[in-house]
Amino acid sequence: MDFKDDDRAREIGLTRLSKAVSRALRHEPWLFELELDEHGWTSTDGLLEALRREIPEWSDLELADLPMLIDFAAKPRHEIQGQRIRALYGHSTPGAIALVAATPPAELFHGTSPESIGSIFSGGLQPMSRQYVHMSADAETAVRVGSRKSKHPVILTIDTVAALASDVTFYRGSDMVWLARHVPAEFIRILRAG
Repeated sequence: MDFKDDDRAREIGLTRLSKAVSRALRHEPWLFELELDEHGWTSTDGLLEALRREIPEWSDLELADLPMLIDFAAKPRHEIQGQRIRALYGHSTPGAIALVAATPPAELFHGTSPESIGSIFSGGLQPMSRQYVHMSADAETAVRVGSRKSKHPVILTIDTVAALASDVTFYRGSDMVWLARHVPAEFIRILRAG
């Protein structure tokens, strides 16, 4: 998307983009499958990938668009250092995602695409290009996350009681997100098929 073509289109595009970036970095990083460090930083590549998935018109969003977004704002809302970006203020998440091993609810949820089911049931939930598998505390959030991957996401449930008994470690990311390095297939079942 070329934000430079027309002032009106630029303003609308950058305003919408700014709101999406703020939502991802301040309020709901788990919906964008982003991991924030203890200072709120995440990779620019991860954010761009999430935004491209979010809005079809942003499929050609580039790294150079992020500084333009920052310059567009009436007051600084985000900052970039190297290959990292963060929101400067206004976080509603209870701190950035810190890895604290904890006992999760008896059941967690994960939304995914139908195409991923075969590999999940053969090798479990893997972090893929991220450091951790992201799981939701409720099915509704898993549906929202899964909808970013497919129009008809598959919603999985994770039996955390059995997984904990087999030494799977879960980390509390926030009230809504739980993390693990790997969840074996034996603890996963389909709650809702795509």
